[in-house]
Amino acid sequence: MANNEAKTNAQFEQTIGECRALFEKKLHDYGASWRILRPESLTDQLFIKAKRIRSLEIKKESLVGEGIRPEFIALINYGIVGLIQLERGFSDTVDITNDEAMVLYDQHAQEALELMKRKNHDYDEAWRSMRVSSYTDFILTKIERIKEIENLEVRGERLEVSEDIDANYMDIINYAVFGAIKLRGEE
Repeated sequence: MANNEAKTNAQFEQTIGECRALFEKKLHDYGASWRILRPESLTDQLFIKAKRIRSLEIKKESLVGEGIRPEFIALINYGIVGLIQLERGFSDTVDITNDEAMVLYDQHAQEALELMKRKNHDYDEAWRSMRVSSYTDFILTKIERIKEIENLEVRGERLEVSEDIDANYMDIINYAVFGAIKLRGEE
């Protein structure tokens, strides 16, 4: 089993490396413009990415020309952005440098990797037997949970027993990595 876990860790790191490279290129082009996103807007961005994946899975056709895997990559990067925004709060301006953004990106990507390792150990590589469409549904469920948590906060209420938004972002990242790994294997 340790051999399979080592393979998963390497695939996870490779996928995050691909996401990181894209994130860095987008930082070059746009800067950390995402710093202005309020929590609800970030949740909606995650939602439209996940809904597009589900739509493509059902329709089996893309009229835009981009497939499902790039959307999983986007979910990973927006999930990490979400963790950064939770940590720092949103801003009215771009208030960090590209280098600072990359340090934060790497920190949260490492946290996601460590969580995946712990869960993968406990779940015994179950993700390998799952369908990609299940990752999509689980991601959409996590997004709905985030919306409910945000709605509770607007009403001044608190969670009673559930995981907070950060845990849901981490799960979105990890399910999206698994989807990206599986789809890379199918290409």
